[in-house]
Amino acid sequence: MTEATSILKLAHRAGIEPSMDVLYHKEQQIPGSINYNINRYYAQHEWVSDEAGMMHYHYDMVTPSNNYIELRFCVTGNKYCYDRSCAGCKDKPTDCSGKQPTIDVFNFHFSSSFLSQFTSNTKLKNKKDEVLAFKHTETFTKLFPICSKKRNVLDALLNHSYSGALENIYINAKIQELLLFSLDCLVEEKQEGFNCKFLEDERSREGIYKAREILLQHIGNPITIKELSRKVAMNECYVKQGFRELFGTTIFDFFQQQRMEHGKYLLYEKGLSVTDVSEALGYSSISHFSAAFKKHTGLKPCELLK
Repeated sequence: MTEATSILKLAHRAGIEPSMDVLYHKEQQIPGSINYNINRYYAQHEWVSDEAGMMHYHYDMVTPSNNYIELRFCVTGNKYCYDRSCAGCKDKPTDCSGKQPTIDVFNFHFSSSFLSQFTSNTKLKNKKDEVLAFKHTETFTKLFPICSKKRNVLDALLNHSYSGALENIYINAKIQELLLFSLDCLVEEKQEGFNCKFLEDERSREGIYKAREILLQHIGNPITIKELSRKVAMNECYVKQGFRELFGTTIFDFFQQQRMEHGKYLLYEKGLSVTDVSEALGYSSISHFSAAFKKHTGLKPCELLK
């Protein structure tokens, strides 16, 4: 057993928590949504270890509703700053001048009902698709190192300036990006380059990432692909093709999914009325919102009201 694995298991044992001070805790437990826990523990001693990631795939043939995918990550070497304004600073968590070294533990839970939206009308082409659709019939756990792409997302979850509703939109989008990168670990063969050759240019990739950020900023004010392309100064076709390759989904499906996830948050966590949520998400009528919400989540909006 590697030291990274030992740390990962140690950080998730209930018995260890009393001896490790929690400096920061963030969680979301919304039915039918992405549920997560982020804990930053004070590292009293210097920890020297590889960083570790884990994917647990749970398959239940008898009760399919119990199927889920869980991602766990343990990151060391960061520092925590109590100053809230620190979130706006340009330093990465590793470079922070704060005095509190941390062990950062992330736990993300994706239910089968949540993941079904990505595979319900899609032809399964590879192992990653089979796992997302729960067509792989054996439970498994896979350990993997944290590559730079995953580390950048994890750092972004710890170090951002969003709060309130915008924080919810940002975090959920980042977690899905993390799921996408983690699923790549299921493919043994090394993929070379991009299918869309223009993505080999860094500026083109930055344009696609910028397009996604613009979509998140317009959750309550839908933007057309034509307008989006103008904002990032790229050809419409390139934006659509590049978005699908980088994020594994279409622009419309991504936007609609993020919209409905934010709707869950506003209904369940904030207790807003269906009318208020419909208006906040830019719908012209409650009936249109309710129909879209039911199609996406399988629930009526009123069912999430506390």
